[in-house]
Amino acid sequence: MAPVISPVLTTSDIPAKTTVVVIGAGIVGLSAALTLAERGIPVVVLEKGRIAAEQSSRNLGWIRKTSRAPADVPLAQAADRLWADMPARIGEDGGYRQAGIMFVARSETQMALYEKWLGSVAHLDLGSRLVSPSEIDQHVPGGRAQWQGGIYTPSDGRAEPTLASSAIARAAIAKGALIVENCAVRSIATSGGKVSGVVTERGEIACDQVLLAGGLGSRRFLGNMGIAFPTLQLICSVLRTAPMDGPTEIAVGAPDFSFRKRLDGGFTITQRGRLDAPLTPDHLRIGMRYLPQLRAQRGALQIGLGRTFLHELATARHWAPDAVSPFETRRITDPLPNHDLNAEALRNLRAAWPVFEAARIAQSWAGTIDVTPDSDPVISAIAQVPGLTVASGFSGHGFGTGPAAGQLAADLVLDQTPLVDPKPYRFDRFTTAASHAGT
Repeated sequence: MAPVISPVLTTSDIPAKTTVVVIGAGIVGLSAALTLAERGIPVVVLEKGRIAAEQSSRNLGWIRKTSRAPADVPLAQAADRLWADMPARIGEDGGYRQAGIMFVARSETQMALYEKWLGSVAHLDLGSRLVSPSEIDQHVPGGRAQWQGGIYTPSDGRAEPTLASSAIARAAIAKGALIVENCAVRSIATSGGKVSGVVTERGEIACDQVLLAGGLGSRRFLGNMGIAFPTLQLICSVLRTAPMDGPTEIAVGAPDFSFRKRLDGGFTITQRGRLDAPLTPDHLRIGMRYLPQLRAQRGALQIGLGRTFLHELATARHWAPDAVSPFETRRITDPLPNHDLNAEALRNLRAAWPVFEAARIAQSWAGTIDVTPDSDPVISAIAQVPGLTVASGFSGHGFGTGPAAGQLAADLVLDQTPLVDPKPYRFDRFTTAASHAGT
């Protein structure tokens, strides 16, 4: 059962023309639309399914700088500022709480990784610090596990995925953006070698710029244009509890579970050390590019061959602008949760903090993550198609940086001073190893 998203009153009509079309109504696309609308730019958001129905509502809600790649931290710092200002900006509470995030370790090897990361970001003044077992007990009382130590960033936080994107969407609409659900974009129209519009299932919209923030669908959409964008799928299973007393407001990540307090009084829990990795035909096409990740995470991935492979094999990779696209035949990706992994997570959590013996599972769900070979997103103009910008491939950590990623994408669309240095997110970092859309 998918999380219940706060509803948004959108429009069913598409205009004949606009300035910017955003493809995808997840948190990144919606944040970009809000930024554009605030700057007086006409913008239309087109969503094949429903607002935030995939990754943007199914994630854990963590807003973290901890353990991000150093080059990705400035975007996360910018996101912190935007999250803190969001209630005043949009007039709603998306659940943001700067309550801190703590990762705990069972071994010296794990602690060494935290020490290494802390050294790599020492110049960024994040306030992160290593913590001892006694400090873990102080911050998260009632535990009985034997921890080697951990790392704690008080300035990290959390928000509510089922509330935040909808609140941003409502603010964007109030400021002039149009959002159309159940309207897939089939292709991009060009004139004189640059973007001139988009072809949707309901007709064409003329525009000057397109921002592709299509998440999992971005690889297939770009592939149809002859542009190679490497992403593979992972599936994370999640559960939430009914409201209950818990040990802390801090979000906690252990090697084999994580938990964070929810606005409704329950907790969101996952098996942090295990993800489902369904094999797809794309593994044959681009799998070699992921070997470093596979070696580093081989114990965390449950690789399997099943329905996902057959579905992907039967799904078109190329289609004409006047043909039904794959985005119309499957509007929302809704994988089944792995109940064994969820049960394992809750069992491990209860062993560490017995207060969770009282936890009652209220809901379980799963979400599909689009992962790039280096686990960093693309937020970049596409040189092959002037007027096209991509903001996708967030590899499971896009919710936290969503407001900043959307603003950075809007900066690039408008060719304005970027919020942060966009160089770490450039698209062409992948083009050296892949020269055609089948890779």
